[in-house]
Amino acid sequence: MKAVLCTHFAGPDELELADIAPPQAAAGEILVRVKAAALNFFDTLIIAGKYQHKPAFPFSPAAEFAGIVEAVATDVLDISPGDRVMGYMGWGAARERVAIAAQQVVKLPENLDFDRAAGLTVTYGTTLYALRERAQLAPRETLVVLGASGGTGLAAVELGKMMGARVIACASSAAKLDFARAHGADETVDYSKENLRDALKRLGGERGIDVVYDPVGGPYAEPAVRSLGWLGRYLVVGFAAGEIPKIPLNLALLKSCDIRGVLWGTWNKREPMKQRALMTDIARWCLEGKLSAHVHAVYPLAETAAALKAIADRKVMGKIVLRP
Repeated sequence: MKAVLCTHFAGPDELELADIAPPQAAAGEILVRVKAAALNFFDTLIIAGKYQHKPAFPFSPAAEFAGIVEAVATDVLDISPGDRVMGYMGWGAARERVAIAAQQVVKLPENLDFDRAAGLTVTYGTTLYALRERAQLAPRETLVVLGASGGTGLAAVELGKMMGARVIACASSAAKLDFARAHGADETVDYSKENLRDALKRLGGERGIDVVYDPVGGPYAEPAVRSLGWLGRYLVVGFAAGEIPKIPLNLALLKSCDIRGVLWGTWNKREPMKQRALMTDIARWCLEGKLSAHVHAVYPLAETAAALKAIADRKVMGKIVLRP
């Protein structure tokens, strides 16, 4: 079968498209024919050796996928060959078939297409966990989303609106902000042209901001924390800007606000049944049209390098999908 392989830490151009033996389903596992696999920003870090997880070589990028079950181990009772599923595996999905633990997949509604389903788990899973479990976002609260046109940012805009929040989308261009508005943002801030702290102070008013969703980090983190109101919550989701910020802790003291980490991948492993329930909700909402699961572009496996470079260059709005 075909697989995109990372044989040493390097940039996207050094990935290889190779023929390898197909996997077999071990105890507790299923074998899935991949119909679509989605890429995320952290895939650019994993292949370069800059991520917290460093897989053994050779490995494939792509943490999430959707496909059709071809075989199941004898001890798997709730999934059958022919079932349509989506799943998360950390890395390894940029190939034609994968073997994965049955508890790491969720069955798909019949009419949900594979391309959109492939990109649901990481972005929408992370975001619903962040907003519902970590922030306890309430109706009529104000939610600020940094990097609002990216995969996780778009998910935060859509889920925030669905949960009844007033959503302020922040991004680096007018086109990205227009995209965020089209997906439900109430207000927008172009932080390439306007001081983020001043803009959020203006939009937050006397009350301030209730929740900040930050997958960007870098120079935007501290002004975002400063924008929080009393009992506000700042969600640490990621560091797409490349710099891990240092936040003065007196800000948390003065506002009685919280800085809350969002390590969805570990929660996923520690609470697999809660994760499956969360993803069942997300798949249903997507089918009902409440979530867009917007796909920016679809690439064949042979063009994985180009797909990853588009993500690294901040050219993507929504998700990038590979189709074996």
